[in-house]
Amino acid sequence: MFRIINTVVAVVLIGVVGFPSVALCQDEEFVFRVPVNGVVELGLAPFIERSIQAAQRANASAIVLDIDTPGGRVDAAERIADAIQDSPVPVYAFVNRRAFSAGALICLATEGIYMRPGSVIGAATPVDGGGNKAPEKIVSAMRSEMRALAESRGLDPKVAEAMVDESIAIPELIESGKLLTLTTEEAVGLGYGKETDDFDSLLNDLGLSSATVKHMEVNWAERLVRFFSHPVVAPFLLSLGFLGLIAEIKTPTVGLAGLAGLLSLSLFFGSHLILGLAGWEDLLIFGAGVLFLTAEVLLIPGFGFFGLIGIIGMVVGIYMSLLGSMPTVEDSSNAVGILSATLLLIIIIGWAILRKLPKSARLYRTGIFLNTRTDKSTGYESAHPRPELVGREGIAITDLRPSGVGIFEDERIDIVSESEWIEQGTPVRIVAAEGYRHVVRSLAEEGE
Repeated sequence: MFRIINTVVAVVLIGVVGFPSVALCQDEEFVFRVPVNGVVELGLAPFIERSIQAAQRANASAIVLDIDTPGGRVDAAERIADAIQDSPVPVYAFVNRRAFSAGALICLATEGIYMRPGSVIGAATPVDGGGNKAPEKIVSAMRSEMRALAESRGLDPKVAEAMVDESIAIPELIESGKLLTLTTEEAVGLGYGKETDDFDSLLNDLGLSSATVKHMEVNWAERLVRFFSHPVVAPFLLSLGFLGLIAEIKTPTVGLAGLAGLLSLSLFFGSHLILGLAGWEDLLIFGAGVLFLTAEVLLIPGFGFFGLIGIIGMVVGIYMSLLGSMPTVEDSSNAVGILSATLLLIIIIGWAILRKLPKSARLYRTGIFLNTRTDKSTGYESAHPRPELVGREGIAITDLRPSGVGIFEDERIDIVSESEWIEQGTPVRIVAAEGYRHVVRSLAEEGE
């Protein structure tokens, strides 16, 4: 079972990280063009990291980020910026229309910013899901990050700060109370960017006009990771995981329920680990909660301290794995929503199982549930109905007060008197066979 889970996780990791490879050609120049389109979210970070690793293995001359984004998560942008700064291959930004918010931070982390005519960069104040300004803690972190990146590139840090903090004024550029957003011409004038007509012109500016361009795309494993971490899919994975573990704890052997539960939880935590939402400490807290709850169920009678600690540990581990390094109010509300949806699904699915499974003929045949009676091959049967005994005559060999034993054609049968007491040795007739209950009547009474 663990080999299967390890294989699945390994396949996903290989798809995200990529297969090891040698340089494509030592004598040929390569430029990797990496799209940064749409919202900057945590699924983008592993894609950028993989692209940088692929460019390094191919001995690429440069990486160009083709950027057109309204912004996104600050923690995702920070992870991408770290990967860009650590890249052994020079990384350049090509602002192909707009680079707002997190996109501006990514641009500042590169070796140089090239902008098409009519493009814009800036407006980097973090906001929550409702479009409101994020808490000062997050704004301060973003402002410091932008200032540090600008200083590392030899740019005016105050310009970068003005993109984040509207209270910063720059004479003849931006007044207090407004966020700074630079057009292509303004960015060129401040030394923040260079104008280029298109991607081919950018290559020519870099002296790589003859280089072979390799276009990077999101692969199947990265799509799977984003799918498994989606707020709609995550509750189903957690519900299947919990129900599978509960079923496994209640059964004596390792079975499909336990395998499905472990696989579901592995996909949930694995995808969140890859995206950077979860850390190993979150997984350890959840695992400790599972161990405490298992000990409560299997080793300690009743339900008490260990069970409560186990449930708290599991909930806390899951909640923490749904938050990034810089969680916003929206992230917290999404985490609460996923936990609530998980609990609701567990209740609904558990109710359906308890209501529907006992009616399954297949489960009766397998012995998981007991029917009203079973044959000798599947279990104990107290008595088999014998309607053929009705009318058979015999002798009571014990007093029937009202139950006793009689002999009928050399067969000893438990019997019960229909009404009155019957003495030993009285001839009797079976008048009813109700499962194990065989009702008799005295022949003398019938003669009367």
